[in-house]
Amino acid sequence: MTSSISKCLFPVAGLGTRFLPATKEIAKEMLPLVDRPIIEYGVEEALAAGCKEMVMITGRAKKAIEDYFDRSFELEELLKSRNKQTLYDEVISLSEMADFIYLRQHRPLGLGHAVLCGEPVCRNEYFGVILPDDVMVAEPSVLAQLLAVHSERGGSVVALEEVSAEDTSRYGVVAAENAGNGVFAVKDMVEKPGPEKAPSRLAIMGRYILSPAIFPILERQQAGAGGEIQLTDGIRTLISQEPVWGVVYKGRRFDCGTQPGWLHANIRLAMEHPALKEVVLRAVKEYEEE
Repeated sequence: MTSSISKCLFPVAGLGTRFLPATKEIAKEMLPLVDRPIIEYGVEEALAAGCKEMVMITGRAKKAIEDYFDRSFELEELLKSRNKQTLYDEVISLSEMADFIYLRQHRPLGLGHAVLCGEPVCRNEYFGVILPDDVMVAEPSVLAQLLAVHSERGGSVVALEEVSAEDTSRYGVVAAENAGNGVFAVKDMVEKPGPEKAPSRLAIMGRYILSPAIFPILERQQAGAGGEIQLTDGIRTLISQEPVWGVVYKGRRFDCGTQPGWLHANIRLAMEHPALKEVVLRAVKEYEEE
């Protein structure tokens, strides 16, 4: 039974149309969330779970992600010459966080296809998947919570959250048997069902630990909902081959995939930042006084 994973896959090839025109030339994952880009939160979560290799499934106009986690010698020399040692160390540390591997998803064929693009790197071992739009704040990290279940029980693991009946149509939803302590044995799953067809209110969120057996399944899989290769459909097939567990994670999730969700996350996290809380409160007070 595997007790650790070394690779985490990040599907980051999306065009970010919900944030246009801001994302016309800027990767959505590089939008700032308080004091660093959205993607860095996911990388830090993967590091906290023991991952050493970050596999980025990218597309056109995503070079900023590569540049962010690479060395910037001109900037480094400038900071050094101006005795900005703290900033210099911080910039250097970005390139030393982990090993970064970049693979292209040439066509937008869905999340399942994005995961399949990672097969050349991840085909021989269990691996993590983080959807960076979902920023998770938790201790231990959500991916580490999934890894603990994988270490104890084997198989693949997905993160679950109980949602309202009205929201089931936004997510993949599982049919599952309660195994205790927030862990569920997943028996089936449905992609974006309406309330009348949802098997439960336990929805899959953007964290997974997946078996390499998912790759041949995704390779054979036909397009599903939305005309895309759905990861949910692939995991549904995987259930017939090996155990799949669901974990109701402990922590907070911020949906940064929409403008309202991203703005909400910025405000909430800024309120927890010692240097920024007063800025937010002052802005609200000024607005109320106008």
